[in-house]
Amino acid sequence: MFWTEILTAVALLLIIEGMLPFVGPDRYKQLVAQIAQLSDNHLRAFGLGAMLAGLLLLFLVRS
Repeated sequence: MFWTEILTAVALLLIIEGMLPFVGPDRYKQLVAQIAQLSDNHLRAFGLGAMLAGLLLLFLVRS
C-alpha cells in the first residue's frame, strides 16, 4: 500500500512537470533561462515555499 501511494505521487509529479514543456516549449525555455539567473538564496526560498505549500496541501487532503 505504501509504495503504491509513493509511486502514484511520483507519477503525478512527472505528469504535471511534463505538461509545461509539452504545451509551450518556447515559453518553458524562457522560464528556465529566467530561473537560471536567480541567486541561490532566491531558489532556496522558492524551494522552501513550495515544500511548505505541499506539506499544507498534503495535511489538508489527508485530514
